[in-house]
Amino acid sequence: MSSLLKRLTLALMIASSLSAMPLRAQEVNLLDGVTTPAENNPTVEAGKYKKDAPWVIGMSSFGVNANTWTVQVAHEAEAAAARDKRIAKFILLDAGFDQKKQVADIEDLIAQKVDAIIVQPVTSTSADASIEKAVKAGIPVILHTGRIESAAYTTEIQGGAEHFGKVMGDFLVKELKGKGNIWVLRGLAGHPEDTNRYNGLLQSLKGTDIKITAEENGDWQYDKAKKLCETLYLSDPNVDGIWSSGADMTRACVDVFKQFGAPIPPITGEGNNGFFGQWIKDGFKSVSSVYSPAQGAAGVRAAVALLEGKELKKHYAYNPPGWDIDKAKKYYRDDLSANVWWPSELSEEQLKQFYGKK
Repeated sequence: MSSLLKRLTLALMIASSLSAMPLRAQEVNLLDGVTTPAENNPTVEAGKYKKDAPWVIGMSSFGVNANTWTVQVAHEAEAAAARDKRIAKFILLDAGFDQKKQVADIEDLIAQKVDAIIVQPVTSTSADASIEKAVKAGIPVILHTGRIESAAYTTEIQGGAEHFGKVMGDFLVKELKGKGNIWVLRGLAGHPEDTNRYNGLLQSLKGTDIKITAEENGDWQYDKAKKLCETLYLSDPNVDGIWSSGADMTRACVDVFKQFGAPIPPITGEGNNGFFGQWIKDGFKSVSSVYSPAQGAAGVRAAVALLEGKELKKHYAYNPPGWDIDKAKKYYRDDLSANVWWPSELSEEQLKQFYGKK
């Protein structure tokens, strides 16, 4: 065998062996800003859930129409599934905040023998038994937008709720120089995301002289939060800062202060187009925590990675830093409605289809 032929043969053998090696967890890009915690993070071994395409992937949402963010999560997940031609069918089921409905939805997906299930839990315990049943049936379960008490799921991509709340809390502590009175606008009572965001705030306030003088659940909704803020303002308008767990509630509270012709106190926000426009126009002090609706797309990518036979980690954390007003200006789109959230993976055509101003 000639020297050249030997080298070519060796190169082909190396290439073949490399192509046969499973992709390691860090090589699977689930979502920009996602990291893998180093401690207590077991590996989902390569090949465990490998299946030949075409695939059917199911998703159980805690509530598609909970607010504008959850609507976009559904759009992002459906768009990601549509982009991958190996996914023959994507089944999205809406629990509508009903724990029993979510159990029934997951049971339905198991009965349909889907290849993978993505779950956004209604509560920290509502889906535990059904998830365990799915995994026992050999169906990988990808969890996001809420932690559960069971560890039976296959992998999770969690926007660090405590981190999210702490980014906001740290901002208020800095702005108020560690003392003053604040209102707290929480999300949906009992939802794990609300609980953990609030815990992040408490971490920030520890050791300060900042007091929570009012605490209400606005359910991450504009209309409910507006009524709450009107009531709070009429009861006692002397507030030094506002911690709001979601941008729709922030927009509502800002509108209330403008309605009464009062100065807008430092108030926390989130990556929402309507909030960004309001922030840029009125120039009040704020910070934007980031909670991309593209977590819906990331769930689809995780399901695909498992079905491809790739190695994943059990836990993924999404803890991006807060955005200032300069970053908000780079994303803000005047030609789109208030209902779009950033960052997004939707195409320009889809953004205009779903969120273009009429």
